Amino acid sequence: MTIASVRESEADGPVSAKKLTDGIHLVVDALRLNEIDAIYGVVGIPITDLARLAQASGIRFIGFRHESAAGHAAAAAGFLTKKPGICLTVSAPGFLNGLVALANATVNCFPMVQISGSSERHLVDLQRGDYEEMDQLAAARQFAKAAYRVHRAEDIGRGVARAIRTAVSGRPGGVYLDIPAAVLGEVIDADLGAASLWRVVDPAPRQVPDPAALDRAIDLLAGAQRPLVVLGKGAAYAQADDQIRRFVELTGLPYLPMSMAKGLLPDDHAQSVASARSLAIRRADVVMLVGARLNWLLGHGDAPQWNSDAKFIQVDIASTELDSNQPIAAPLVGDVGSVLQALTDRTEPGRIAVPPQWRDELSARSAENVGKMTKRLKAAEAAHPMRFLGALQAIRDVLRANPRTYVVNEGANALDLARNTIGMQVPRHRLDSGTWGVMGIGMGYAIAAAVETGDPVVAIEGDSAFGFSGMELETICRYDLPVVTVVLNNSGVYRGDDASTSGDPAPTALRARHDLMIAAFGGRGYRATTPDEVTAALREALALGRPALIDCVIDPADGTESGNISHLNPKGITVQR
Repeated sequence: MTIASVRESEADGPVSAKKLTDGIHLVVDALRLNEIDAIYGVVGIPITDLARLAQASGIRFIGFRHESAAGHAAAAAGFLTKKPGICLTVSAPGFLNGLVALANATVNCFPMVQISGSSERHLVDLQRGDYEEMDQLAAARQFAKAAYRVHRAEDIGRGVARAIRTAVSGRPGGVYLDIPAAVLGEVIDADLGAASLWRVVDPAPRQVPDPAALDRAIDLLAGAQRPLVVLGKGAAYAQADDQIRRFVELTGLPYLPMSMAKGLLPDDHAQSVASARSLAIRRADVVMLVGARLNWLLGHGDAPQWNSDAKFIQVDIASTELDSNQPIAAPLVGDVGSVLQALTDRTEPGRIAVPPQWRDELSARSAENVGKMTKRLKAAEAAHPMRFLGALQAIRDVLRANPRTYVVNEGANALDLARNTIGMQVPRHRLDSGTWGVMGIGMGYAIAAAVETGDPVVAIEGDSAFGFSGMELETICRYDLPVVTVVLNNSGVYRGDDASTSGDPAPTALRARHDLMIAAFGGRGYRATTPDEVTAALREALALGRPALIDCVIDPADGTESGNISHLNPKGITVQR
């Protein structure tokens, strides 16, 4: 423990040295004790010295330009490592900026802890108008898995331990830890402080399913005529790659990966039905959900998108998720790795067999859809001005030669088209907008992937989505991270050819030279107007291994309002493009 020594005078005795510590040292020591090696944040009153001390103690502090991006980075770090990512923010406005990411982490089930300094309770509670006065604990409770406040320095170790365990146990999520400025500055005996810290032991223990539940699920799959496995990002987070692959290949079941589960098995795996998604979910009669939820991304399990007679098996760590949208005929409550291992061990060879007719039906639709996509890509390859698909297939081809590269993806058309164009070969190497479809995660996620792994990152961004966190290019350059940002720039939100109805630009219009932007921060900028130029720029940028940005000039007329979710727009009498 880092301590201070003071000279203590005694009235009738010798002068002695007493070892002291304070709240700031205790926070850093508690984090180090729990093997936290990176903090993402923005400094200011009252946490600047905490960041300095963390850095001096060997914890890497990544300083951002905005708390929202720092919070998104912490959330992505939690997803990639299964340890809670730590976001450090100042009070009130800074806290609120970070709260967006904390809420998003909770919805996406990413373990994250936001630690914020705050004003003094005796002033806040009487609303006396203190500096950045706000009841941050009350605000955070609505959006996080849990929220705690530390009132005494001697409780900092307990608060950090509770936050870490809560963030990763059961269904992971975001936790808020409030530490008032006076607690950070409180000085206490060093031995008392040391004794108040502890390391969290086994915060996310295995949960093994009941044998009867396993048999129920196996019986359903064995009797299915059109079975389907859906792999969600919870399956990717579980890091149970071997167990998932063994079960899928042992049974021969067709599977559909959700976007962040791509790469759990290679996207070109023979049992993947990603190319026949609509048919698979509409026709399946028994569906096994693995770390996936029947939320809006899966149409809530409702007909006509799904077979109205479909029976669902659900693997989830939280029993409260079951029956949230559809009856779950075979609940399997437990961690993904334990459940899949138990299913594999309990399934007799040949017990589950996929009828040939179902395999053939899915294969035929996959071949048909692949043929259609091939024609679209061919047409886009020659199009001028460049189209989304022209740029994306160039990116796809370069990434095929660099399969360890992490892909971060956000936008509307940029997200939808990249997800369907760029295959993944490695687990947890695709991070995107997730359950809420939040824009602004891009630079934070990319920074976290680079910091936590050291591997190259390609962030594929719509120009609108990039604008939410684009200033973090400076962060990427300051830390010299191997991040290549590819902006698909069609000069607009959704598209850039929307006509104005006044003297101002249209509501969807944008205009930027992003390649010049990164040059201001010391990175390498490229401007690409053809797929060949995209290919050359991306190859060079990845080879350099340093911050770079490729501004891909896309036809302003290319793009669809709201991407693939235009049906969510209210219809009314407004004429929508």
